[in-house]
Amino acid sequence: MKKANLICTKCKKQFPLTHINPRCDICREPLEVEKVTSGKIHEGNILKQTMLERYADFFPFTRLDKEISLGEGFTPLAESPKLASELSVKNIFFKNESQNPTWSFKDRGTVAGVQHAIGSGHTRVGTVSTGNMAVSVAAYGARAGLKTFVLVSGDIPPEKLNPIAIYHPILIKVIGDYGKLYFHSLEIGKQQGIYFINSDVPLRVEGSKTIAFEICEQINFEVPDYVVVPTSSGGNIRGILKGFEEFRLCGLISKIPKMICAQAAGCAPIYNAYRSNKETISSVETPHTIAHSIANPYPPSGNEVLRKIKENEGTFVAVTDEEILRAQRRLAGEGIFGQPASAVPLAAVEKLRTEHMLTEHDTVVCIVTGGGLKSTVILKEHDLKVLHGKLEDLNILIENEL
Repeated sequence: MKKANLICTKCKKQFPLTHINPRCDICREPLEVEKVTSGKIHEGNILKQTMLERYADFFPFTRLDKEISLGEGFTPLAESPKLASELSVKNIFFKNESQNPTWSFKDRGTVAGVQHAIGSGHTRVGTVSTGNMAVSVAAYGARAGLKTFVLVSGDIPPEKLNPIAIYHPILIKVIGDYGKLYFHSLEIGKQQGIYFINSDVPLRVEGSKTIAFEICEQINFEVPDYVVVPTSSGGNIRGILKGFEEFRLCGLISKIPKMICAQAAGCAPIYNAYRSNKETISSVETPHTIAHSIANPYPPSGNEVLRKIKENEGTFVAVTDEEILRAQRRLAGEGIFGQPASAVPLAAVEKLRTEHMLTEHDTVVCIVTGGGLKSTVILKEHDLKVLHGKLEDLNILIENEL
């Protein structure tokens, strides 16, 4: 490992990079790797280069195990002139993270976490998740030959279980308070020697930085005005912001976009704290939203997200299930089928534009965090049309639709 420290995001106490517990011993807030202040992009053919190789200067690794990679990162940034016109903004882009190996942004943080686990001598990894991260850690754990433990909530929808189980992890449905499971898993990890690559651990946050790096490259370092992130634990939005901060520190960009923390109204603990002018979040007792992948009742990085987005002069927004469904349909109209959480940023842009918090001069990037095939049960909420007809009537049937 390179010479670097982990720093508490609140009290600033320092810990060695080998410190596996992702929380501060004093204030219990999340740790993060200290910022990189000198670095460059390693040019090369991205068809032959891994994400960790291209941005090696921004990671604390001295040696990379390339065999761990499944080809994560380098996802498309799709522009939508049509939606920009409809929403009356200058530009709107969609960073399509469904193109990652297990169809979500989680692969970026997982590959960095597994790299750190192996470099730290661990042979067991784990995670607490109800969906995207569970699949990702199970896949990369299998790839690396590590014994992998995946802890899911007892009420996880059946359609989500087998896509995790196919990688043959130790898969455990846990009955109890899911909000407490994150912290309980860290204690189990210390006792059993399991590196839990949970939602906001330092190296997972480092992996999320690469979303910011790629956005900069893809729009020729003309930084957008806003980046909208569907937010659950808070690790991804922290990482994306950190990526922009490091690129500016290294002289690669001249400004940092304002971040928009977007949550589902049925489970919006960070937004609720912001609206109530509180410095700390409170747990949502009865979360209820179709955007299951961001329905975290007590996000472990919630307090840090509150601090950082305020400091960044960004904002917070919550959108209803009806607004999410409408945005999912609009997103599909652009050829992108995202899971409900992936439609939250577009719904947020619609709401913020209506409230005149965004203007016709703004360039906005929405993070599409995961693919719609992760949540096919949601399709019953849409009025989908399928025609039927006999072969001999096919021409007439088509003619009626012209």
